[in-house]
Amino acid sequence: MDATTVLAAISGNIATVGYGLAAIGPAIGVGIVVGKTIEGVARQPELAGRLQVLMYIGIAFTEALAFIGIAVGFIFV
Repeated sequence: MDATTVLAAISGNIATVGYGLAAIGPAIGVGIVVGKTIEGVARQPELAGRLQVLMYIGIAFTEALAFIGIAVGFIFV
């Protein structure tokens, strides 16, 4: 194996680890969004429907960060 092959293998492994670390942020964000929605429904059950819609919107925006992270991995590797 020459140096270029070894460098490409290391670069690919670092990209995988980088995306794994980048996925931690959205996972924490989704947990916070869902937890706060449950807390809000517990405080005011009559707003459950509206809070659920807002929760899904928040999850969609938070998961967009994970998609950006994987796109960056494909762009720079």
